Amino acid sequence: MDSKLRCGWCEKDDLYRAYHDNEWGRPVRDDRTMFEFLLLETFQSGLSWYTVLAKREHFQVAFDHFDYEKISQYDEAKIQELMQNAGLIRNQLKIRAAVTNAQAYQRVQNEFGTFCNYLWGFTNHQPIDNAPATLRDIPAATPLADTISKDLKKRGFTFVGPTVVYAHLQATGIVNDHLQDCWTRKEGGGKL
Repeated sequence: MDSKLRCGWCEKDDLYRAYHDNEWGRPVRDDRTMFEFLLLETFQSGLSWYTVLAKREHFQVAFDHFDYEKISQYDEAKIQELMQNAGLIRNQLKIRAAVTNAQAYQRVQNEFGTFCNYLWGFTNHQPIDNAPATLRDIPAATPLADTISKDLKKRGFTFVGPTVVYAHLQATGIVNDHLQDCWTRKEGGGKL
């Protein structure tokens, strides 16, 4: 283990540290990656993020490398195939939500040009840097997450409550909740 100071939640093992160091909180501006995080966050609902992260490679293969156009076309046979995949979180409601959300995702793209344009629009296309001092300073959800959650639901998305949405905003760098003493803040002049 190296001597870098990190956000305490990621010190479980190398998988978690690598995710923290290389992905979490890094601004996402492409729709494929944004959908990957959204799909994974919806499966995380009610579980630990580590559970999903440990199964990420299985999700990648089973869900056609997070190709939302393909996922939006999944039929009942494909849904049942996914339900039999032991490498996944086999929750039928969440699997069906992946299909529903892929369809809604494309509708948002059609309206806003890209899903990223839609989502980043809630923050005027700039990351929100909360600069928390401790893990206790990081909320489970915020009024912004609640607003986005309601809008997503209105647009036909499911499994996108305020806690899931806030986790998604953190993961995709729309909200920077790296702790003040985390080494990632020193990288690039303190901006991710």
